Amino acid sequence: MSHLARYAELAVVVGTGLRPGQRLVICAEPEHAPLVRAVAEAGWRAGAGDVDCYYVDDHLRRLHAIHAADELLDRTPDWLVQAARSSEEAAFVYIVGDADPNLFHDVDPARAARAEPLALRQARRDLTLRLACAWTVVACPTEGWTDEVLGTRDVERMWEEIAAVTRLDAEDPVGAWREHIGALEARAAALVASGFDAVRFTGPGTELEIGLLGAARWKTAQSTTAWGQEHVTNLPTEEVFTTPDRARTEGVVRLTAPLHWYGSVVEGGELRFEDGRVVEVRAKAGEEFLRSKVAADEGAARVGEVALVDTGSAVGQRGLVFRSLLFDENASCHIALGAGYTDPVEGASEMSDDERVEAGINSSAIHIDMMIGGPEVDVTGVRSDGTTATIIEQGAWALPVAAPQPRSA
Repeated sequence: MSHLARYAELAVVVGTGLRPGQRLVICAEPEHAPLVRAVAEAGWRAGAGDVDCYYVDDHLRRLHAIHAADELLDRTPDWLVQAARSSEEAAFVYIVGDADPNLFHDVDPARAARAEPLALRQARRDLTLRLACAWTVVACPTEGWTDEVLGTRDVERMWEEIAAVTRLDAEDPVGAWREHIGALEARAAALVASGFDAVRFTGPGTELEIGLLGAARWKTAQSTTAWGQEHVTNLPTEEVFTTPDRARTEGVVRLTAPLHWYGSVVEGGELRFEDGRVVEVRAKAGEEFLRSKVAADEGAARVGEVALVDTGSAVGQRGLVFRSLLFDENASCHIALGAGYTDPVEGASEMSDDERVEAGINSSAIHIDMMIGGPEVDVTGVRSDGTTATIIEQGAWALPVAAPQPRSA
């Protein structure tokens, strides 16, 4: 079986946990059509009740960013919002992989930052926060993306890189993923048992402390819908994460990898927080874009997620900057500005946005992951009584973890 077919099967069986008779929805770019078709076939073979797909095109978004009237920059076509909402109670596969990572290099950064279909993102955000669909994100290599990452347009070689970090070369990729998720859940359990009130990141240019919510648990990308369907939200995934207290981030942090966001790039980024908010933004490149995202709405300047990843992760060991958040966020620890997840806080999926904010969960139209970990960054857990424990030291996991329990098929 080819990497394409194996990845498609993994997306359906492990990623969405598709149930017999359930509708499968796929969203992709035109360049991803081969993987779309493979996922559709895997869905039908797994017993999908129906399979549907809708495409979006970043080349058209670039033209929109250049030519559209200012008041239309963030508009979303009604049909696209309806397509997103149609994923309710469905299995949903979102395929990423830039056709051209430098597509927006000649676009005004401020216009590029605004030229996003916000209503589409809000519709998807609503579904995920309500745990209303079984979703997963996978990637399809394109010639442009491959050339940017590997310096060659050899897409088959890019498939080899993706296979290495998604366990497609294992004799039983599905079984290998269940074992991997079990190991990550053991890490999450160790963090829960440690009772930390905050996590502290220390490294070159970084002295950052993020307060945690007492009601929030540490989680993996293994999620459960409101009706009890298990799914894995990212393939690959190497993180354990939680939803922090939106009001309790203090200090400075230096981004340890470039931020690639739908054709825009931020390099050498630095953020300073006071009372939970970003109060200063600096970057060697892409500073105007980063400022625009931080100012997107009231919650965009606050932290909605903190995730821990050791440098020994499958992605980190490849030594590549994939120029894709799906991969790069799994190479090192990261934070996300914007919306917090409801998974870690029991009952939060049924709250309104105002109720979530009252509970300390950040609310925003954006959610942008930024890498802040690496071999020179230590992570310390801080308890409310002032005692501490090392979680990650020089990029390596240090907190003791119990043997993971095997997961059932």
